[in-house]
Parts: sequence; C-alpha cells; structure tokens
Amino acid sequence: MSGQGSRSATVLVVEDDPGTGRFLRDTLTGAGYRVQSVADGRGAMGALGASHIDLVILDLGLPDMDGMDVLHTIREWDQMPLILVVSARGQEADKVSALRAGADDYLAKPFGTSELLARVEARLRRHDPDPGDLTVDLGSIRVELGANEIFVRGVPIRLTPMEKGVLQDLIRHRGKVRTHREILAAVWGPGFTSEHAYVRTIVQRLRAKLEEHPESPSLILTMPGVGYLFQDPPDRRAMPGQPPR
Repeated sequence: MSGQGSRSATVLVVEDDPGTGRFLRDTLTGAGYRVQSVADGRGAMGALGASHIDLVILDLGLPDMDGMDVLHTIREWDQMPLILVVSARGQEADKVSALRAGADDYLAKPFGTSELLARVEARLRRHDPDPGDLTVDLGSIRVELGANEIFVRGVPIRLTPMEKGVLQDLIRHRGKVRTHREILAAVWGPGFTSEHAYVRTIVQRLRAKLEEHPESPSLILTMPGVGYLFQDPPDRRAMPGQPPR
C-alpha cells in the first residue's frame, strides 16, 4: 500500500473525547480514508472483530479500559493492524511503554491536521513490504515477511508491522552495520531519524522473539553509539576457510 493507494485504507479511531473524535474523523474522511469511530475499548474490540482494519488510532485514556490494555489485547489477535497511539501522556517513558506494548508510532496531544495526516500517511505508505525477497531461510530461523511471521526453531511467531520492517531492513543488510538513522529512515520515514528510542524498543522486542538468549544476543548485535548488525544464526555461519552457507 503506497502513495495514493494508502488513501483507500480503513482507519479505526478509538477516542472518547467527542471534540477530538470529531476532529479525527473529519480530518481523515476529508483526506479520503474510510473511517470507523468508537469511544471505548470494548467498541474497539468489536470493530476489530467485525471488519478488516488497516490502522488504529488509539487514545490511551478510555472510559472503560486503559488504552495500554487495549493495545496489549490487539497484539494478541491474528489481525495485525498498524497502531498509532495519540495521548496527552507526552513523556518519553510513556512513548517507550506504548512501543514496548506493540504500538508502531506515538503522537502526543495536542497536534494539528498536517502532523496527523503526515503520520498516518507515513505509516500506511511503509506498511506493505517490497514484493521481492519475502522469504528468507536462515536455518534455525525462517522469515516469511509477507505473512508477518517468522519460524524460530520450527515455532511460528507473529510480528507487528514495525517489527517486520526493522527485521526486513536488518536481514537485507545482514553482515553490515545499520545506523539508527538508516533504520529509522527506511522503516518509519525520513522525518523520524532522531527517534532512536523507536529502534531500541523494536530491537528489544525482536530479540525476545528471535534470540535463544535475548540478554546475550547472537543475531542482532548492538554497535554502541552507531546502530545494529544482523548476523546469520550459528548453524549458518561459515567455518574458518569455508564459504558462507
């Protein structure tokens, strides 16, 4: 989904404040998106269960459930929509907590029309992977990026859209150091190159899913002060004097 094609996406707005909800609905509808709107967590669960949603705009301060609980619940489902959190909780710790729970982006209130549309378009434009090189067999790890899924030692594990994007970028450049700025530009977009916390948080989530010992990673290595390097699993690395397998 890219360019103007993203404007046919369906966006679910989860916002209990009537004024903010109306602003979000009117802005997104005016930009050409299909919009559904609910005012609480239970409504969000019902909408997600009833139809395909491409992007959820989720307020954290809901009347019936904490937005973080809604976020956790969405990420337990088979459907993997993009999630843009919008919240008056604007501290860095709040952003990191939402990203760790599975959010793809975070927008602190208040925000204007241009910033909202730029974030929504950026997420949807970068959501669908490049049609080539979607399946990578790394021995103990098989990555099927087109299906948002990886198989780690034969066990299927689901990926969120941003986890998929970061892993795809690292695998396509495996054996080479990728800087924070390069990963951010490739996955989130050129306007996000200072958001290092985004990359750190997603890498932590990927390590928890891929690594046998996440606290001592052997696949996604940290290059201090620079970025990350993805190297093949031990069962795919060449012995001295042998070509890589």
